[in-house]
Amino acid sequence: MEKVKISSAHQSSDRSVNKSSHNQNCDEWSKLDLAQLQAKLKTSSDGLSQTDATQRLAQYGPNELVEEKTNLLLKFLSYFWGPIPWMIEAAIILSALAKHWADFFIILVLLLSNVLVGFWEEHQAGNAIAALKAKLANKARVRRDTQWQNLNASELVPGDVIRMRMGDIVPADARLLDGDAVEVDQSSLTGESLPVVKSAGETVYSGSIIRQGEIEAIVYATGANTFFGKTAQLVQGERTASHFQRAVLKIGNYLIMLAAALVLLIVIVALFRDDPMITTLQFALVLTVAAIPVAMPTVLSVTMAVGARLLAKKQVVVTRLAAIEELAGVDILCSDKTGTLTQNLLTLGDPFYIENSINKGSAEQVILYAALASRSENNDPIDLAVLQSVKAEQHLDSYHIEHFQPFDPVSKRTEAIVKNDDGKTFKVTKGAPQVILALSANIEAVKTQVEASIDEFAARGFRSLAVAKTDEQGKWQFIGVLPLFDPPREEAIQTIADAKEMGMSVKMVTGDQVAIARETASKLGLGTNILDASGFGATEHHQATQLDDSIESADGFAQVFPEHKYHIIDVLQHRGHIVGMTGDGVNDAPALKKADCGIAVSGATDAARSAASIVLMTDGLSVIIDAVKESRKIFQRMNSYAIYRVAETLRVLLFMTMAILIFNFYPLTAVMIVMLALLNDAAILSIAYDNVHYQNKPETWNMRLVLGIASVLGIVGPIAAFGLFYLGDKVFELDRPHLQTLMYLLLSVAGHLTIFLARTRGPFWSIKPSAILMAAVFGTQVIATLIAVYGVFMTPLGWGWALAVWAYALVWFFINDGLKLVAYRIFDPTEAPLLEKS
Repeated sequence: MEKVKISSAHQSSDRSVNKSSHNQNCDEWSKLDLAQLQAKLKTSSDGLSQTDATQRLAQYGPNELVEEKTNLLLKFLSYFWGPIPWMIEAAIILSALAKHWADFFIILVLLLSNVLVGFWEEHQAGNAIAALKAKLANKARVRRDTQWQNLNASELVPGDVIRMRMGDIVPADARLLDGDAVEVDQSSLTGESLPVVKSAGETVYSGSIIRQGEIEAIVYATGANTFFGKTAQLVQGERTASHFQRAVLKIGNYLIMLAAALVLLIVIVALFRDDPMITTLQFALVLTVAAIPVAMPTVLSVTMAVGARLLAKKQVVVTRLAAIEELAGVDILCSDKTGTLTQNLLTLGDPFYIENSINKGSAEQVILYAALASRSENNDPIDLAVLQSVKAEQHLDSYHIEHFQPFDPVSKRTEAIVKNDDGKTFKVTKGAPQVILALSANIEAVKTQVEASIDEFAARGFRSLAVAKTDEQGKWQFIGVLPLFDPPREEAIQTIADAKEMGMSVKMVTGDQVAIARETASKLGLGTNILDASGFGATEHHQATQLDDSIESADGFAQVFPEHKYHIIDVLQHRGHIVGMTGDGVNDAPALKKADCGIAVSGATDAARSAASIVLMTDGLSVIIDAVKESRKIFQRMNSYAIYRVAETLRVLLFMTMAILIFNFYPLTAVMIVMLALLNDAAILSIAYDNVHYQNKPETWNMRLVLGIASVLGIVGPIAAFGLFYLGDKVFELDRPHLQTLMYLLLSVAGHLTIFLARTRGPFWSIKPSAILMAAVFGTQVIATLIAVYGVFMTPLGWGWALAVWAYALVWFFINDGLKLVAYRIFDPTEAPLLEKS
C-alpha cells in the first residue's frame, strides 16, 4: 500500500513525534477550560499569525484524510499467489515439461478466468475514504494576523480561530468561544436523531453542521486527529477475511496434502520399480490435474453472482459477493435505530395538559396552540410533527399569524402573535419545558405537576415540548407538555420476530440516551437490557471480561459513538459470533466495514454505502429477512458443490493411485482427466440455479461435515470403480486402451450422479432438482457417452458397454445414497430442520 495525500506538505524530522504527541493530547484538550486550552495551543482569541500557521502546517500536516492507494498491478498479481493457484500453476509447468500443450492451454485459461473474476469482484467494492472526504468542509473563515480570511479547510492548524454560521460544515474539531449558543446537527457522526445545542466552551466535531446561530471557535485537532479522521482510519484499517475465503483455503489445503502424499508415494514406488522418469512426470501431471479444484473459485463465485442477481430483484444490492455467504451465517444483527428500526419521523404522544381558564382540559387544545407556534415552511422536524397532529375540525386556517419568531438556541423557544376570527390577539409559544415554565405566570401552581410529567416522559424515552399562551391580561399561562418520540416502523416488530425464529439475535445500536433506547427497544420486542456505551472507555483492564459478557448479553446500546460500534462488533466476533451491522451515516462506516456483513440501509450516505457489503434500496429491515433466506439457500448450493468437488477429487485420486500401485497401470490418460474435469465443471455450474431448502439457523462452514460426507462418497467410489475394472480386465479380458475408455465413462457418469447425492441431506429424491441442473447434468453425460462410444481422443467403446456402464453406475448410485444417509447421522446427528423451498 502506498499512502497518497491530496496535497503535499513540508516534512520535518520531528513531525511524526509531534503529530503523535498531539494526537494523544487531543482527547485531553477537549476537556480543558478555554484559558488552559489557549495556553497549551499558544494562541488567543485573535488567532495565529501567518508565520505560526505555516510552521504548524509543516508540523501537523494538512487538515485532510490520508487515503490508502493500492497498486492495481500488485493487487492483480496477488491472485496468482496461494495454495490453489500454486496447484494450478504446478500443473501448467508440468504440462509444459511433458509437452502436453492441449492441457497447458486449457489449464492456463482456467487459471486466468479465476484470477479475473476475483480481481474484478474486489475492484468493484469501491473506496470508503473518498466518500468520507466528500463530507468535509472545503472552505473555512479563519482569523490570521488579526484579519478574517477565507482559506481552504486543508490549511487549518491547531490554534486557529474560525467563525461558523448557519449551514456551515464544521471544518475541524474545535472548542466554542464566547457567544450565543448554536444548534449543531451531528447525527452523521453520533447517530443522535435531533440537533443538539452547544454553548461556549463546548466541543464541535469536524463534519457536523451548524443548523442555527453563529459563533467563533478555536481549533484543537485537524486531519486524522479529529473525531471524524479517527472514523476514517477505522474504515481504511479494517480488512476482514471472509469465512468463505477461509473455507475455500481449508478445502484447497486438504486436497493439496492428499495429492502431495499420493504423488510422493507413487514417486517412491516408481524409483523402486526403475520406471522411466518421463512416465513418472506424466503421472504427476495427471494426478495434479485430478487433484486441483480448478473451477472451485469460479463455480462458487458464479453461484454467489446468480444469488446476487436474485437479491437485486428484491431491492438488495450486493457490493461484495462473499457477503452473501457471510449473511447466511449471521447470528447477531446489530441494527441502527433511527430510520432503520424507527421511522426517523417525530410523532406526538398523548399530551399532558393543565386545566385553567385558557385551556378547559383538552389535549387537542394544547396541540392547537403548539401548532400556531409552528411554521411548516421552516421544515423543522418538531414543527412538522406538531402540525401533522392537528385535527381538521380545529380549523387551523381560521387563525391569522401576525408575527412569527423562529426557534433559536438562545431563547430555546418559538413564539407567534395570533389573531382569531373574533379579532382578538394573543401570543403562543412552545419550547424547552424549563424555559416555558420560567416564563409562565402560573409557575407556582403548576410546577410540581409539570416536572412530574416531564420526568415520566423522560423515563419512557420521550422528549418534552412545553406550550404556553397569554391570557386576557397578556400574561403567559403554562397549558401543557407534548411528548415527542420517533415511532417504530410498522414492519419492524414482525421483522425482529422473524429474525429470532431464524436463529438471529437483534441488538439495537443508537446515539440516543438510555431512556429513549429502552422505550424503543421495549416497543420493538427486543428487551430492555440496554447498555450505556459512554462508559466503555472508563473500563479497567480487569473489568474487560465482565464488559464483554455485558455486550454479548445486551439487547441494545445507547449513547454510542463510532469507536463504540467498532468495539461492540470486535467483542462479538471474538466471542465466535458472525455479526451483521446495519447503518446509514458516516458514524456507521467503521462498524459496517468491520462487521462480517455490513448492510447500508435505504438513504444511507455515500460513506456508509462504500463501507458496506450489502446496500438496501427499500426502507426498513423487512427486506433483510428475505435476503437472509436467499443467502442461506445460496449457502446450501455452495455447500453441496464443496461436498461434490472433494468427493470427486478423492474418487479419481484414490482410484488412479491404487491402480498404479497395485496393477502398475494408468487407468486414465491426461486428456481423459482434462475432459472429465471440463465436463464435470460445466455441469456443476448449473447448481447455482438448483432448488434448495434453507435452515432455520445461521449457516456456517462445518468442515468436519463437508470433508466427512465427501470422504465417504469419495472412498466408496473407487470400490465401485475397481469392481468394474475387475470385470473388464479379468472376466471379459478387455485390452488396456478399452479398459481406459471404460473407466473414463464410469468416472464421468458416476461423478455426475454424485451431484444428486451431494445436494440433499435426505434421500436424493427429497428435493426436486431444478430443470436447469437436470438438463446440464444429462446434457454433459450424453456428450461423455458419445465420446466414449465413438472414441473421440480415446479407443471406441461401443453402445453395449456404454449401456452396461450406465446400469452399473445407477446400482452404485442407490447404494451410495444409503451410505450417505448413515454418514449424515454420524457426522451431524443434531441436524436443523429445513424450511421453505426456493
